[in-house]
Amino acid sequence: MGPLEGVRVVELAGIGPGPFCAMLLADLGAEVLAVDRPAAGGPGWPALFARGRRRVAVDLKHPAGPGVVLDLVAGADALVEGFRPGVAERLGIGPEACMGRNPRLVYGRVTGWGQDGPLARSAGHDIDYIAVAGALHPVGPPGGPPVPPLNLLGDFGGGGMLLALGVVAALLEAGRSGRGQVVDAAMVDGAALLTTQLHELLAAGLWSDRRGANLLDGAAPFYAVYETADGRHLAVGALEPQFWAELLDRVGLAAGDLPAQLDRDAWPVLRERLAATFRTRTRDEWCALLEGTDACVAPVLSLLEAPAHPHNRARATFVDVGGVPQPAPAPRFSRTPCPTPAPPAGPGEDDAEVLTAWGIPPERVEELRAAGAIPRRP
Repeated sequence: MGPLEGVRVVELAGIGPGPFCAMLLADLGAEVLAVDRPAAGGPGWPALFARGRRRVAVDLKHPAGPGVVLDLVAGADALVEGFRPGVAERLGIGPEACMGRNPRLVYGRVTGWGQDGPLARSAGHDIDYIAVAGALHPVGPPGGPPVPPLNLLGDFGGGGMLLALGVVAALLEAGRSGRGQVVDAAMVDGAALLTTQLHELLAAGLWSDRRGANLLDGAAPFYAVYETADGRHLAVGALEPQFWAELLDRVGLAAGDLPAQLDRDAWPVLRERLAATFRTRTRDEWCALLEGTDACVAPVLSLLEAPAHPHNRARATFVDVGGVPQPAPAPRFSRTPCPTPAPPAGPGEDDAEVLTAWGIPPERVEELRAAGAIPRRP
C-alpha cells in the first residue's frame, strides 16, 4: 500500500526534520528502518514521528557498528540523516562509503545551514535558520518584534518536507539512470523557498518590507484574526471583492456606510468596525452563520479541537494510532492509498528479526551482539 511500496529507506535516527522526513516516506508506503543509538531509549511520551517503521539499535562508535549500516544500505534505496556536516563521514557512513556499497543509493541529508557555506558547521535551531532566510522578519505585529511561527517553517516545511521531496525526486531519477546521488536539504534554503511569493510581491512593488503593513500579514482588515464574545477567535480571509461583499452582508454591515475595501488609509476604521461586530457573538455562533459560505471565515481551532471539526472528521484528516490522535498521512492517492500508520516501535525491540529481514544472517547478528556493536536485549 502507498505509492512508495517496495522502497527501502535506512534512517539514521535523530530529532526534528530527519524523523519527520522518514515519517513522511513511511506514510507513503516505504519500508523505513530507523537505526538508533544503543543508549538512546525512547522518549517519555508517544513519539509520533516514529510511527510506521521498525527500529534497531547499533553502536556507531563501535568498530563493527558502521559496518552494520553499510550492510543495510547495500539493500536499501535511500538513506536519510540529520547529522552536522562531517559527522557521518567521521563515523565511516558518509556518502562515499555508503554509495561505495550501493551506487544506486540516494543519500538524503538535512541540516540547518547546509553542507557548505560559512555557517555550515555552526549550531542553530529553526528560529536561526528562518531568520537568515528572511522568513522570520515579516511575521508579527507592527511596532513589535518578529514572532516565531513555532518551528514549522524551518524544521518541517523547509527541512523535513523538503528532504522528503528531494529523496523522492532522486529516487525517480535513479530509476532512470541507475545512479544514486546526495540530496543536500538545508532548512535555510527551504525556508527561503517558502518566501518565493513574498519576493514576487516585493519586486512588483506590492509588498512593504515592514511587518504588519501588507495584504497577508494581518494589516488588511479582510485578512485577519478577530476575537469573539467568548474570547475565542475567527480567521477572516475575504480577499476578493465578491467574498468581501458577502462577508459584510452576512455580518450585517452595509458596504455603503464603510470605506472602500482597498483604501489602506481607512483600514484601521474597517478593522475596528469588524472587531466590534465580531465581539457581539460567540465563535460558534458566528460559525453557524458564516462557515461554509463564500465569506471565507473559519474558526481558529486549538490542537485539541481540530480533530473533532466536522470537515476534518469527514475527511479523516486525523487518525488514532496506538491510542493517540494525530494527523493522518497526506496527500491522498486514488489508486495506491497510504496505509494506516503503525504505532511507533521501541528502539531495538526486534533487532535480530529486523536485521535478518534486511539481509544480515542470524549468526552475524549474534556475532555483533557478542562484540557489543548491537546491544543484547533482556
